[in-house]
Amino acid sequence: MDGAVMNEASFTPDATHQRDFRDALGRFATGVTVITTRTEAGPMGITANSFAALSLDPALVMWAPGRFSRRFEAFAQAEYFAIHVLAADQLPVAQHFAAKGSDFDLPDLQQGLGGVPLLPGCLSRFECARHAVHPGGDHAIVVGRVLRVWSQAGAGLSFFGGTYGTIDAG
Repeated sequence: MDGAVMNEASFTPDATHQRDFRDALGRFATGVTVITTRTEAGPMGITANSFAALSLDPALVMWAPGRFSRRFEAFAQAEYFAIHVLAADQLPVAQHFAAKGSDFDLPDLQQGLGGVPLLPGCLSRFECARHAVHPGGDHAIVVGRVLRVWSQAGAGLSFFGGTYGTIDAG
């Protein structure tokens, strides 16, 4: 490792080590997604890196919104939602929906199942119906039944150690 010193630590993930626990979790590189839905108040979006495949048959995916988010109830109760896997050039989209969940003044939006807004330019998009919601500590585990998929090739936006980057298939 080109001279870098690796800090090692062992700890119990309790209240006194929450930051350490979060930092350790940040050592797992993830892709970046934006999840969108339609609420009674209008469209809603949120940036998340907690997305994962769950099942091929039936086609199920999952993600985990935090209970601390002002947008939590909208997503925990959403009948339909879309998960957009962001391309490497979509960092501004990730930052936009991290800060502004109800601002959809964006070009080229489409409408999906249940009136859910669909974002252009992503690598993959999974249009889902709510299959189940499970408790998950300070998050909920939202399981979606995938009804429609759209996908294209390209480099992906990543998140590692609190920093955005790029995943390129080469």
